[in-house]
Amino acid sequence: MKRRIALLALALLPAIASCEPAKEAEKPAAAATAKAPKVRLKTNQGDIVLELNAEKAPITVENFLGYVKKKHYDGTVFHRVIDGFMIQGGGFALSDGKVLEKPTGKGIKNEGQNGLKNDRGTIAMARTNDPDSASAQFFINVADNAGLNYPSNGGYAVFGKVVEGMDVVDKIKGVATADSNITMLHPATGEKLEMPSQNVPTKPVVIESAAVVE
Repeated sequence: MKRRIALLALALLPAIASCEPAKEAEKPAAAATAKAPKVRLKTNQGDIVLELNAEKAPITVENFLGYVKKKHYDGTVFHRVIDGFMIQGGGFALSDGKVLEKPTGKGIKNEGQNGLKNDRGTIAMARTNDPDSASAQFFINVADNAGLNYPSNGGYAVFGKVVEGMDVVDKIKGVATADSNITMLHPATGEKLEMPSQNVPTKPVVIESAAVVE
C-alpha cells in the first residue's frame, strides 16, 4: 500500500415556515439537489455518472465543479491505471500523441477528515505529499483502499461516488498499461519536463467531456 500511495503522490490531483404546503415540500428537494450535484464523464470507453457530496466536502466539490464548468476536463485522459487500486485522471491531455500536463489553479484545503472513506466506487482528489496541494486531478477507487483514509498523511479527500457506469470504470481498470514518458509542468516555472511514469495506458482512455447533469 505504501507503494500505491507513493504513486498517487507523483501527480503534480445554504427559515421561515411557509403557509403553503406545496412549497414546503419543494424546499428539501431543492436543498438535497444542491448538496448532491451530478457530473457525467463521457469517455471513449462509455459514460460515468458521479454524485458529489457537497455537504461533506464543500470545498472539494466547488473546486471540481469549477473545473467542469471551465471545460478543463474535456479531452483529458486517465493517465495512471492500476487494477485493484484506482484509475487516475483529470490533469493530462494528449498533445501531438504525447501525454501533457494541463495548467491548473492553486491547491485547495484538504477535506480528508470529512468521514467519507476511499471505498470502491468513490471519487477522491489526487495530490502530492502536501495535503493541501490537490487541484484538478482525481481518482476513482476500484477497491476499498483503507490506506488512503484519514489519518494516513491527512487522508485523501473523498467527495462523491459513481452512481452510473461502474462497469465502465471496471473496463478502464483492466486496460493494458506500460511504463511511459509523460510531460509534466514544473510547479514554479511552468517549464515542461519529460518524466518517466508507470501504469500509463498503452491506448489513451479519454474523457471526451465532463458536464453537470441538469
